[in-house]
Amino acid sequence: MLQTFRSHDQYNTTIYGMDDRYRGVYGERKVVFMHPDDMAALGAGAGDRADVIGRHGDGVLRLAEDFRFVPYDIPRGCVAGYYPELNVLVPLSSAGAESDTPTSKSVLVSFRLKTKVEETA
Repeated sequence: MLQTFRSHDQYNTTIYGMDDRYRGVYGERKVVFMHPDDMAALGAGAGDRADVIGRHGDGVLRLAEDFRFVPYDIPRGCVAGYYPELNVLVPLSSAGAESDTPTSKSVLVSFRLKTKVEETA
């Protein structure tokens, strides 16, 4: 389950910088925060890259390409990342019952691993 949020250097959808000192991410916004145990279960590690695939079940391909995994203290089964980079995964046909706003805090996703980071000794 994906939720999207803003970085430190962002106000609404205006991005003022590429750093998020709140979460220790610098110089890049194409990241997905994931619990380390979920990364291990996926066969991924910190720094590995993947495409993020939206799973809404309506037949529409929703794809966010080439995102880096960042280990983070987040509940297992949940992932998070920045908007607007991940907005492409939010189905416009899915909205909150009372607010009628897009369900950008509960988007079902899966991952297609791209590369493995090579460790050097």
